Amino acid sequence: MPTASDPMHPELPRRAQLLRYGIAVAVGALAWSVNVTGRLHTAIPLTHAQHAAAVAALTVDLAIGVAALLLLPRRRRHPLAVGCMAAALMAVSTANLGVAVVAICSLGTWRRRGWVAAAVGSYLAAEVVVVVLKLPIRTPDRDFGWQTAFAVSVGLLIQAAAFASGYYLGARRELTATARERVLAAEREQAAAADFARTSERTRIAREMHDVLAHRISLVALHAGALAYRDDLTREQTAESARTIQANAQLALAELRQVLGVLRAEDAGAVEQPQPTLAELPALVADAREAGSVITLDTSGLAADGAEGVPTTLSRTGFRVVQEALTNARKHAPGEAATVRLSGAAGFGLEVEVRNGTGPAGIDLPPSGVGLVGLAERVALAGGTLEHGLRPDGSFVLRARLPWQK
Repeated sequence: MPTASDPMHPELPRRAQLLRYGIAVAVGALAWSVNVTGRLHTAIPLTHAQHAAAVAALTVDLAIGVAALLLLPRRRRHPLAVGCMAAALMAVSTANLGVAVVAICSLGTWRRRGWVAAAVGSYLAAEVVVVVLKLPIRTPDRDFGWQTAFAVSVGLLIQAAAFASGYYLGARRELTATARERVLAAEREQAAAADFARTSERTRIAREMHDVLAHRISLVALHAGALAYRDDLTREQTAESARTIQANAQLALAELRQVLGVLRAEDAGAVEQPQPTLAELPALVADAREAGSVITLDTSGLAADGAEGVPTTLSRTGFRVVQEALTNARKHAPGEAATVRLSGAAGFGLEVEVRNGTGPAGIDLPPSGVGLVGLAERVALAGGTLEHGLRPDGSFVLRARLPWQK
């Protein structure tokens, strides 16, 4: 047996419950008053015995109606049983009419045809029993059949109206529950979208911070390591290394401020700083050479316009590939020569290859965890592929292939 704990049948507030009890009492009292008028105030005066019988019948009618009120609090937990009992009592008690209307209406909110048939069947069965019991004691009256048919018809019409009201109330509750669920689903989707946007933005910022800072910090660490382990440097060489460390540290701080600026509330609407492209590749290589790395840059494989002719978004991704590859080479294979080769044209794609030798572990920098992983994600977002690994000749190769539309 279903209970009233679901959204379709919520617990009613006290005011709504009192209203339903009031309707049951008012309708029952009105129906019983009409019955009193019909039985005691007839055109033909009643004998003393008839009057006493009528009063006794009305008293029993009222007692049944009052007792039926005890069924209402249980109609939400046992809707079918209460509905069928209230419908059956309509055949013997007019004072029960209000209780029957409320119980049948509550039963109708479940919108189950089998339950409707059970309640109507209970009423008709009770009417048949009443008619059978009246047959031996009724007075000869040609209108008995018509009166019975009229009473049954009125009872069925009252039940039909109560069921229709219950069906309407149930449909409205379902519509309200559906609308509420849609609102909750929309709120959940909005919250999920906001969380995804925040996570994506944090990932983007972390990737940008890694791309911007890893290059500078690796240069600082390289020169600091030289100062720490080499005792054969002249005063001028030591001062030059210190100046290089200072310059790269200052650049790292400046670039860090630019990246973190997007996190400040007052800068939320500010325009982001332009990202480096392949046009800045010579400056990147020059920085690496100043740090002591041997870098060969080959752009002969590009179209006639060279790096300047590469679309901005594609050029930016290509720059980050080279930057990350040189940073990793400096961290893991310091002193080894590296070759940067760019090739491709519109309609054929852009290929970026960085090849360097391998050697003993270099700078003792903690792994960031977002280097090649973040680079692979960046390349994938650009629609390209990234591959890297050791080659049979002992070199390490990082190669990215990016689509270049005409």
